[in-house]
Amino acid sequence: MKVVRLRQARVGDLVGRTIAELIQKKVKDPRLEGVTITGADVSVDLKAARIYFCVMDRERKGSVLEGLASAAGYLRRELGRELHMKAVPSLSFAYDESFDHGARIDEILDSLASHQDDGKE
Repeated sequence: MKVVRLRQARVGDLVGRTIAELIQKKVKDPRLEGVTITGADVSVDLKAARIYFCVMDRERKGSVLEGLASAAGYLRRELGRELHMKAVPSLSFAYDESFDHGARIDEILDSLASHQDDGKE
């Protein structure tokens, strides 16, 4: 079981890095400018992969998701060429909310710090 998880994690990491490189170098869709691939989870049987992404302008999330869905077939084909896998996983995409949570925490901490500074004067 541990060997399966290790392989699953390695394949997920490789798929994520390869997708990021393909988007950066080969996909010409303007909707995908400024997209960062943050990770990839691969199913135990390696037949499905969920790719996580973030984008600086959160309002672009919908159009980026459309662009990724539109490029999914191309990305999957190129993934097969690059990785020489027996079965290339089907791709689905999901917005990575963790960066938004981190930014919100930073805002709260900054707000607390400014309130403390106001109280010392």
